[in-house]
Amino acid sequence: QRAGMSLFQAAALALVVAMAMPAWAANSRAIKSRVPPVYPEIAKRMKIDGAVVIEVTVNADGGVSNVKALSGNRMLSSAAEDAVRKWKFEPGDGQATIQVAINFSLSQ
Repeated sequence: QRAGMSLFQAAALALVVAMAMPAWAANSRAIKSRVPPVYPEIAKRMKIDGAVVIEVTVNADGGVSNVKALSGNRMLSSAAEDAVRKWKFEPGDGQATIQVAINFSLSQ
């Protein structure tokens, strides 16, 4: 009987997760075109690499209206923000706020 109860609980949890997913998916947007960041020369010379997480505000038409670095090296964040400002996203219903990670690698 306990196994039946855990199966029921698992089914209920799966239903809750399935119901929550469309709300999250509605707030995300596919990227139509992305501009790669320009690796700052000073950061290259200092051997600075890593990821910068950017919060992007996307308009209904898919254009970027605002960007803000949330984490990452400050020497890289300006280049990441500049690049993401030029990105285009799929149009959607209203404005969306999403996060993207820009990776800077010295091996590129």
